[in-house]
Amino acid sequence: MNSKGQRRFRLPASYGGLIRYFEDYKSKIELKPDHVIFFTVLLILVVLFLHFYG
Repeated sequence: MNSKGQRRFRLPASYGGLIRYFEDYKSKIELKPDHVIFFTVLLILVVLFLHFYG
């Protein structure tokens, strides 16, 4: 414990510079799988349209 009585979390030495990511991180942008599929199909259609008519 440090001087303020708080516990410090220490990683084992075997981690050797690896970054520790926390599971409680929440992204500012969240997409549903349906939206990703929709935008992917839309992008494919736009590319095909531009290929044939552009």
